[in-house]
Amino acid sequence: MQNLKKSMQKWMQIAALTTLSVASSLATAHPLLDAYRAQAKAENPAFKDFSAAAGQKLYGTKTGELACSSCHTDSPLSAGKHAKTGKAIEPLAPAANAQRFTDSAKVEKWFKRNCNDVLSRACTTQEKGDFLAYVLSVK
Repeated sequence: MQNLKKSMQKWMQIAALTTLSVASSLATAHPLLDAYRAQAKAENPAFKDFSAAAGQKLYGTKTGELACSSCHTDSPLSAGKHAKTGKAIEPLAPAANAQRFTDSAKVEKWFKRNCNDVLSRACTTQEKGDFLAYVLSVK
């Protein structure tokens, strides 16, 4: 009876951990993020996953005059405006703007342009995935 009780406790712990793992995965499930994961794994077999914390840091990184937050505000949930032209920009976070990150060609176009403007270089797959993991986590 003692062994049965221990066995049941062990299976309950495994079930709880599995549930948390699945819930965590679902929170970051996104077709584009999945594509970046596949690309990152192809580039680096040791790749584990993206980091929303690293994406948040990238969002706030300022090199020279600009950061992502220069145009998109400190919160990806808020509407912003272009730093030079003043043109309105819809919220960046999909939680506030369902159209964000739905067209991979547009996403790549804007990563190319904005990474060059902010970082003076192209973003890596890791940076794109981290960034996307961050904006998807913002609720």
